[in-house]
Amino acid sequence: MPARLASCSCGQLRLTCEGEPLRVSICHCLECQKRTGSVFAVQARFPRDRVTVEGHAAQWTRRGDSGTAASFHFCATCGSTVYWEPEAMPDVLYVAVGAFADPGFPPPQVSVYEERRHPWALVAGELPLEREF
Repeated sequence: MPARLASCSCGQLRLTCEGEPLRVSICHCLECQKRTGSVFAVQARFPRDRVTVEGHAAQWTRRGDSGTAASFHFCATCGSTVYWEPEAMPDVLYVAVGAFADPGFPPPQVSVYEERRHPWALVAGELPLEREF
């Protein structure tokens, strides 16, 4: 069973996730756009009992469109959101896929809140590449 490591930018907040994610998804909701500073968020769901958290996390909780809350855990030093806990699924943790810094991470299977998607958001493969060394 593979273990995947996720961390904040400075490395103070770290997660070890055992096994494969339950689901990987892209979210285009406006709150995820604000939270990430990007036009969508990508997250992986893991069973809570398969995730080990190390380091100190600050927390912020908000209500979603569904009316249920999610508590977001981020590094108080560098500000990176690493994981969150959905009130509606207490046995699951969501982990920001970017926190794994792994281009081989499994791709998303689902895209949600498509009505809020920026029309150009998923055309990255069609853009010319500019190589920086």
